[in-house]
Amino acid sequence: MKNLKIFKYPAKILRQKTDAVSDPLNPQIQELIGKMTAAMQSEQGLGLAAPQVGKSLKLCLVNDEGEILVLINPKITAFSKKKIIINEGCLSFPGKFCRIERPEKIKVRYLDAKGQKNKLKALGITARAIQHEIDHLNGILLIDKNKK
Repeated sequence: MKNLKIFKYPAKILRQKTDAVSDPLNPQIQELIGKMTAAMQSEQGLGLAAPQVGKSLKLCLVNDEGEILVLINPKITAFSKKKIIINEGCLSFPGKFCRIERPEKIKVRYLDAKGQKNKLKALGITARAIQHEIDHLNGILLIDKNKK
């Protein structure tokens, strides 16, 4: 299986809002999930969004302590009031880190790789990674949120 190319800034696709995935079980979507997983793991990334591999789809992955979360059409439904600022990196910005402020906890609704509806309460690094990847699905990049 050929590895996917990870698009680097300033690739135009990184600024585009993505389209919803209509059929998570479509063989092309399932193949994309597998290829994205391999690409994320080979780059030792914490997360990867479809626009980063040239696909304008609401699909992202997050490594949650070794378990790969597949989030299709994700929507954050709640944020904690408490926010934390830490340095974030991004596979589309190799070697660059930005100070980003994000809520410490979130709730998110999404479809998993099997097309099943899911809800998740996430905190810490997992919450941060999910927010980062959902930003990608909306054309928002870490440089847009940099708290110098």
